[in-house]
Amino acid sequence: MSKSSTGSKLGWVFTILAAAVFCMSASMKFMGGAQTLDMMGHLGWQQSALVPLAILETFCVLLYLIPKVSVLGAIILTGFLGGAVATHLRIGEAVYMHVVIGLFIWGGLYLREPRLREILPFRK
Repeated sequence: MSKSSTGSKLGWVFTILAAAVFCMSASMKFMGGAQTLDMMGHLGWQQSALVPLAILETFCVLLYLIPKVSVLGAIILTGFLGGAVATHLRIGEAVYMHVVIGLFIWGGLYLREPRLREILPFRK
């Protein structure tokens, strides 16, 4: 197995793990259970924002999973995470997991996208 093939497979593992987090989050928002409504209220979000946020998350993940537009998807997911970080910091909560998810998004893309490796400043 070649080094690039191994990197690509690991990249897809990271990609799927990151996408799964967003899919789970979107699913919870679409279902809108009591626990989700309580969390949204705790974060300062109105119940009316649940479905639009779920649609946005789903759309971003789909873009991220389509190889031809995956960089655009990663950029938009990063913006989405920025909003999540701001929301959690505003109420004094930790954002470590958001940073880890961001690393998985870009790490996965970096490992599976040769064009991205060409333009990022990592050198041998």
